[in-house]
Amino acid sequence: MGDKSLDNDAMDIIERYLYGTWMLQKKWSPQLLISDGEGAYLIDKDGKKYLDFSSQLVCVNLGYKNRELIKALHKQIDKIAYVGPALGLEIRAEAAKAFASIAPKNLIKFVFSSSGTEANEDALKIARLYKNPCYKIIARYRSYHGSTATSMSLTGDLRRTVVEYHTNVRGTVFAPDPYCYRCPFNLEYPKCGVACAEYLEYMIEREKNVAAIFMEPITGTNGVIVPPPEYYKIIREIADKYGVLLIFDEVMSGWGRTGEWFAHQRWGVEADIMTTAKGASSSYVPIGITATTKAISDYFEDHFFAVGHTFAYHPLAMAALTAVIRVMKEHNYVYHAKRLGGYIRKRLFELMSKHPSIGDIRGVGLFWAVELVKNRNRKTPFNTDEDKILGRPLVTGEVASRMRELGVLVMYWITHLVIAPPLIVDTDDIDRGIDALDEALKVADEKVEK
Repeated sequence: MGDKSLDNDAMDIIERYLYGTWMLQKKWSPQLLISDGEGAYLIDKDGKKYLDFSSQLVCVNLGYKNRELIKALHKQIDKIAYVGPALGLEIRAEAAKAFASIAPKNLIKFVFSSSGTEANEDALKIARLYKNPCYKIIARYRSYHGSTATSMSLTGDLRRTVVEYHTNVRGTVFAPDPYCYRCPFNLEYPKCGVACAEYLEYMIEREKNVAAIFMEPITGTNGVIVPPPEYYKIIREIADKYGVLLIFDEVMSGWGRTGEWFAHQRWGVEADIMTTAKGASSSYVPIGITATTKAISDYFEDHFFAVGHTFAYHPLAMAALTAVIRVMKEHNYVYHAKRLGGYIRKRLFELMSKHPSIGDIRGVGLFWAVELVKNRNRKTPFNTDEDKILGRPLVTGEVASRMRELGVLVMYWITHLVIAPPLIVDTDDIDRGIDALDEALKVADEKVEK
């Protein structure tokens, strides 16, 4: 299995020279030294296999060693690895045509970048140029749109609040979330009248100069929050009434994850701009995409398009994108995710009666959250944002650690675990992941208020 001294050196070097992300550095050390991967599984230096139950950061949608993706990347790198975005390449034409075949039909022109963060920056810039002099953006509190200064200004969670004094970009106002489990208005659906959506009209009328509404159709890291079915129809109507753009961030929720190519298609609502990334290449290479309507693209025929990147339309990213779309169509992975959604829902809800630490389970397709609480009746969380910022132990982290011991890797945030396995999994894989979660939840159950 290799030289263990070299393995130890690698772990020490990583910890010494590389920053751990979103944490106190004294808490930082790599969880595992990964040496290989196959399908939905990663393999560590000792040969132990781990089911990747969250597709890493909800991004390795087609799993590891997908032969079609690898073949496409080899073919392209053997031909040409890079030319600037001003030059034409056949692979750029192939990728554009492939993406147009699965993109929402009202979105007809695209700019490709290197990440979801860049895609969101491009979307924000395009919206403000198009709607000038209006510049304000309505985003939500439980949101994450990227880690650069501009995309961070759209982010509602703690990752913005700890840095905004130094990097704040003006112009974002935050709206309440469609978080029915913890309704910001203390109301109950459907008697609430979907007040969280209707409230946006109140905001737009008072802000006066709103350019766009910017939202994850299904909230990602901050809890896989699935809104009521009327939510986006109401917001689309409000946006149209006031001439405000509607932008959907499909970085995490796109690419078949929810049983649709893109999550907002579940509700029959169209975006003016859509961003996506992650699953577009199954994260084999960095990629970001910003897609716009014809009205927006027509505007820039006679107005300067102030968007560009060194790695725009990168040949390897275009090759990966083209292969991902081909593989997903051939194997019908979008329908596969929808079909397995019912099974994973059934298995997750079986845990509710067994584990008093489960407060809520929510999701669609292969995109779920399990929210943990120390008091189910009062919905009291185990941890808060402050705990994360100060480096205190998170109960979700303890559960995830126990799952790792059992051979399952899962993504966690402050109050919840994110269950989002690769789209290639079968029911046996899901059973393995849920069984490990069942065992690991005993760690949280022991901490529940009696």
